[in-house]
Amino acid sequence: MPSTPLLARRRVLLGTAGLLAIALSGCGFRLRGPQRMDFATIHIGVSALSDFGAALRRQIATTDSTTVVEDAAQAEARLQILANERDREILSLTGRGKVREYQLTQRLRFQLLDKAGAAIIPPTELLARREYTFDDALILGKAQEEALLYRDMQDDLIQQLMRRLAAARRTP
Repeated sequence: MPSTPLLARRRVLLGTAGLLAIALSGCGFRLRGPQRMDFATIHIGVSALSDFGAALRRQIATTDSTTVVEDAAQAEARLQILANERDREILSLTGRGKVREYQLTQRLRFQLLDKAGAAIIPPTELLARREYTFDDALILGKAQEEALLYRDMQDDLIQQLMRRLAAARRTP
């Protein structure tokens, strides 16, 4: 049987946790999940067979409010990917002139049009950057690290894009 001070401490902790839960629910706090979009159908101007296109379609499917259609004429909104570019540039060199660090950049330009072709979101650019150290002796591992960083940047850009699409409002 627990001692009385230990029992009192448990009650205080449980009471504090309960008050904290009530305070968080009362202030409107909630975990970020899929956000609803203002349009029921969307056409995506990028191939579903590409990594980017497949990942974007999966994210849109999680919204439960918007479905991707393949025919642009049937869509309430059309997402046009104007550019999706990757770049790698040298940040620093060793004393022997070998690469020490790279900076990876992925740039996404897009626009969102309504059924009539009017811009809901004008041409917009999103950017993600990552840096990593390079070692010639670990070339295979560094190639895998670079691929992981590009995948991470793509996921980051898709999340940014999803937030922009959820904030977009159609004009009646």
